[in-house]
Amino acid sequence: MNPFSSGTRLRDMIRAIRACKTAAEERAVVRKECAAIRAAISENDQDYRHRNLAKLMFIHMLGYPTHFGQMECLKLIASAGFPEKRIGYLGLMLLLDERQEVLMLVTNSLKQDLNHSNQYIVGLALCALGNICSAEMARDLAPEVERLLQTRDPNIRKKAALCSIRIIRKVPDLAENFMGPAASLLKEKHHGVLIAGVQLCTDLCKASTDALEYLRKNCTEGLVRILRDVSNSPYAPEYDIAGITDPFLHIRALRLMRMLGQGDADSSEYMNDILAQVATKTESNKNAGNAILYECVETIMGIEATSGLRVLAINILGRFLSNRDNNIRYVALNMLMKAVTVDFQAVQRHRTTILECVKDSDASIRKRALELVFLLVNDNNVKSLTKELIDYLEVSDQDFKGDLTAKICSIVEKFSQEKLWYIDQMFKVLSLAGNYVKDDVWHALIVMISNAPDLQGYSVRSLYKAFQTSNEQESLVRVTVWCIGEYGEMLVNNVGVLEMEEPMTVTESDAVDVVEVALKRHSSDIKTRAMSLVALLKISSRFPPTSERIREIVMQHKENVELELQQRSIEFNSIIQRHQNIKSSLVERMPVLDESTYIGKRVGSSQATLPADKSSRPTSGSPGASLKLPNGVAKPPPAPLVDLLDLSSDDVPAPTSSATDFLHDLLGGDLMSPSSSGGAGTDILMDLLSIGSPSAPTDVSIRNTISSNQGNAGEPKTAPASVMDLLDGLPSNSSLPGDKNPIYPSITAFESSTLKVTFSFTKQPGKPQNTMIQATFTNLSSNTYTDFIFQAAVPKFIQLRLDPASSSTLPASGNGTITQMLSVTNSQHGQKALAMRLRIVYKVNDQDKMEQGQINNFPPGL
Repeated sequence: MNPFSSGTRLRDMIRAIRACKTAAEERAVVRKECAAIRAAISENDQDYRHRNLAKLMFIHMLGYPTHFGQMECLKLIASAGFPEKRIGYLGLMLLLDERQEVLMLVTNSLKQDLNHSNQYIVGLALCALGNICSAEMARDLAPEVERLLQTRDPNIRKKAALCSIRIIRKVPDLAENFMGPAASLLKEKHHGVLIAGVQLCTDLCKASTDALEYLRKNCTEGLVRILRDVSNSPYAPEYDIAGITDPFLHIRALRLMRMLGQGDADSSEYMNDILAQVATKTESNKNAGNAILYECVETIMGIEATSGLRVLAINILGRFLSNRDNNIRYVALNMLMKAVTVDFQAVQRHRTTILECVKDSDASIRKRALELVFLLVNDNNVKSLTKELIDYLEVSDQDFKGDLTAKICSIVEKFSQEKLWYIDQMFKVLSLAGNYVKDDVWHALIVMISNAPDLQGYSVRSLYKAFQTSNEQESLVRVTVWCIGEYGEMLVNNVGVLEMEEPMTVTESDAVDVVEVALKRHSSDIKTRAMSLVALLKISSRFPPTSERIREIVMQHKENVELELQQRSIEFNSIIQRHQNIKSSLVERMPVLDESTYIGKRVGSSQATLPADKSSRPTSGSPGASLKLPNGVAKPPPAPLVDLLDLSSDDVPAPTSSATDFLHDLLGGDLMSPSSSGGAGTDILMDLLSIGSPSAPTDVSIRNTISSNQGNAGEPKTAPASVMDLLDGLPSNSSLPGDKNPIYPSITAFESSTLKVTFSFTKQPGKPQNTMIQATFTNLSSNTYTDFIFQAAVPKFIQLRLDPASSSTLPASGNGTITQMLSVTNSQHGQKALAMRLRIVYKVNDQDKMEQGQINNFPPGL
């Protein structure tokens, strides 16, 4: 016989394939065998049909195409003998899936086999249907499966229950047909039927609220009885694992119990006793027992349990934290994070153990424990927890310092009760991990110091001492240099000494030494060196005897390869040498930075807020309470959107951010280009110090003064506008609309059964082509809208700018609105009227929704 004919046994083919030394040899063997099988199929060889299909399944598992054998599966299924049907159904499950159209041809054979007198053939049909049935097959064969749920044979009932789970997942509408049979399965004594019935009830609860209510009324008592039996006596000794009775049935029953008791006080009350029994009697020294305890805790936290039962559950998690197994500790931390919202005080009792987990050798446990500690911080324990974390920061791994530093800074900012404590903790963090502190954190610290005049002397002295031991920490160096530049005389003259301070003597030369060290550090970047040059210029005015030394230090950078430093060096030298008459006014202290404005800017750039004390911390209704990305500064609408809205796409400007440059606001003048003033994340202190871009102005007030007083050919000639704005006040360039402005009526721009949009209009005097539109969105439905985004398109003769919306969540039933400002410029005002298409996208129960329309009813004159 040909060794590769269709009569070759499966084991011989496997042996031949395994004997191949190269992939090419294997492909040749498979190719020959597939050719022989194709020949046998074309000759309708019935003797070896089941053997050929078995070989095809093995070839399929090796990754070779076997689609030509699909019809052979159907022929074997239709045959009368059990061996042929078994191979046919196995091939059906392996070679086909529910997306194959040929699968519809087997529906009739499945229906016949489901009604067969041989229980083994019925089992084959149920197994195949439970693995690959499509929605159409589920609808056609559901009555047969429902009937088999009530048959005598327990193996058939078990397979019918598993098949019913597949049917319900494919067609949830059929759930009501299986509610009664599923409830009766919970009275079974056969373990396989019982555990399959519990799983069927669980899937029914997920598929239908009606089924959930039905099972809640009819199955709660039976479920409690199952748990009591399996907990008190060996329910099925053959299913014990390491002395734990049937943990799989335990866990399935607890999951179903959680679904039945969620949100229902009566059912939860009925479950409390058995849950307490499971929680106290289950051994925790076995892994199977820990699995049951964890699921029991999940159930207790998921239902309306009593407070005592919740404390018991949290104590179990506390014991998990002392376990040597990393996985058990990790899941305990995860569960405790959920439990914090349920019983905060009970979790607080395990704070010490949680803090020990922050120091764990496993990185995943450290990070999860740190997140949990952050949730546990409140006004009462913030000082002790912060001290523990800062102490650990000193010895923590380098790869963990970044996360730990960020959390400590967030805690200190959020819960600072007094400015002195806040400043002390931030100085400790800067000293230990200044290289991991983000820019917005030390910027906020500087804002805080500028707003605490009684602590400025203490701050600069503390920074001076910290610099002596930690000058390798970049953020500490920057804050120290800035404070010496602003408050250097307080350092030298010991101004504002607090009672707990130790006496210290610092000379003017010592102060210059610190800034010089910062300037010449090999690790200092351009930002730090630029700040150091500014600080040297300022202390040259504060300490006249050091002026010549400072000038020499500054001049060392006149040929620096960095243009920014070179430019500063030359200009600052000019100020020190030739502008003594104006130098003192140029380098006066920075005006106090407004904390509320800075907090608003940080929120606008999606950063954390900085509360100076209790009174300045944003409340839930304040702009700083939530840090959600405003939907008005989303990506500019792409061309396909404009095409979709059927409006011209050429000149529609991208929406810009409403957050303007801090320096621009402070000086009240157009000092920055439109491109820089449009970014929400503009760095405030870098704007004030002009550090970053080599092409940026060095220092606005200094540069403008040079240009207006001297105007040398080699120096920049910036406009002399707002020369001393920084020192002489804050002029306002904003103009309010006059009383003679025409009043335009509000319009309903869009209205559907679920959403209403109204526009109201205002104009500025002398700018008839500009219109400000306030859009107000009202939700008319009973569902809350999330991820709410409004988009608009206009013709090319109109320019449109969208400001950020007030929120991205629109409450249901008109219980709140979202507002958003639109700025419209009509270049053909008086000739063409406004026109606009709008599109609104949002989510309802995590389902994406979209509404769109066209607005043609704008009032005349816009």
